[in-house]
Amino acid sequence: MLGYAVKLSLEPWNMGEADVQELRDAGFSNPGILDIAHVTGYYAYVNRLADGLGVDLESFWKENVNDSTN
Repeated sequence: MLGYAVKLSLEPWNMGEADVQELRDAGFSNPGILDIAHVTGYYAYVNRLADGLGVDLESFWKENVNDSTN
């Protein structure tokens, strides 16, 4: 599932029926696969929208990033 989400995020033009079939073979239903695609696409959309509008991270997230690098 994560490999599918990464590929859909980074190279959606390379997605094909084989990617969907791999999820089916792993036990995911068609509605489940649709959910994975929806969530992946939604996060890509929201992040690009925020980046395109210059929206900054909330201070909570910046503090956690800084804490984890120290």
